[in-house]
Amino acid sequence: MDEATPNTYDIAIIGGGGAGLTAAIYAARARRRTVVFERLITGGQIATTELVENYPGFPQGINGFDFAQNLVQQAERFGAEMRYEDVARIERLSNGTFRVETNEGGYRAHAVVATAGADYNKLGVAGEDEFVGRGVSYCATCDAAFFQNQEVIVVGGGDAAFDEALFTTRYASKVHLVHRRADFRASALLQERVFAKAKIDIVRNTVVARILGTEAVEAAELRNVETGATQTLATAAVFIFIGQTPNSHLLKDLIALDDGGHAQVDLRMHTTVPGLFVAGDLRTQAARQLVSACGGGATAALAAEAYLAEAGIGEG
Repeated sequence: MDEATPNTYDIAIIGGGGAGLTAAIYAARARRRTVVFERLITGGQIATTELVENYPGFPQGINGFDFAQNLVQQAERFGAEMRYEDVARIERLSNGTFRVETNEGGYRAHAVVATAGADYNKLGVAGEDEFVGRGVSYCATCDAAFFQNQEVIVVGGGDAAFDEALFTTRYASKVHLVHRRADFRASALLQERVFAKAKIDIVRNTVVARILGTEAVEAAELRNVETGATQTLATAAVFIFIGQTPNSHLLKDLIALDDGGHAQVDLRMHTTVPGLFVAGDLRTQAARQLVSACGGGATAALAAEAYLAEAGIGEG
């Protein structure tokens, strides 16, 4: 491979969220020629968050979009390149390098860090997209504290919904747990804890049909799936926990994925393919928090640097 080719990089990072941008900072600072591919907006899900209060070092919090832009500027300061292109394919070539195909063309890299994250499954109802960051949330751990002494809705019937409902009771005056079925998928222990909480109101066989408000969420229209009856419930927030879909389609021909579509990695973010690393929500057992995603991105970049050094690949 021609090392002077402009489209050849030491490390290609797929995804410009917290994990990917942190990986870019570490990789570029190590004087590796680094490129970040992002199909939408840099920062990923955190860029749509109005206020990030649980990331260390920001005692007054920071706007999610501003935080993401700070990461971009920091990565670019050390020489990382940002390319706003949609990656269509990643292929490992016979010489051990990788070919990354995007909607704009082809690139080569000695190592790849995949941090494409996961998309939250949505209800697909009116008002959901409109009020993201203004009462609609997919992370109660991130946002529940904003709704101190207010009534909120949690949607879902699995472990995540039950965990987050319990967490939200620390702040909300009332939590309405809305599930489309009569039975729940959450573990028996979590169900016992939720049912024992006086603050949690269980609403079975019901879906959120519409989210209402002006500047922020003010109410939700609920519909009973058995009777069709509707009611409007005043609420300050709707927390949605109906699963995630990892953006792992690029990896399915390279490595084995778990039943949920997440990549299996070790503690250093190695996959079973030499030179391929995965961090953030794309990997198994991710904490799904910004701070852990950034930490995983740093770990992956350090591991990629060690891989390149061991292979005798010099500075890009």
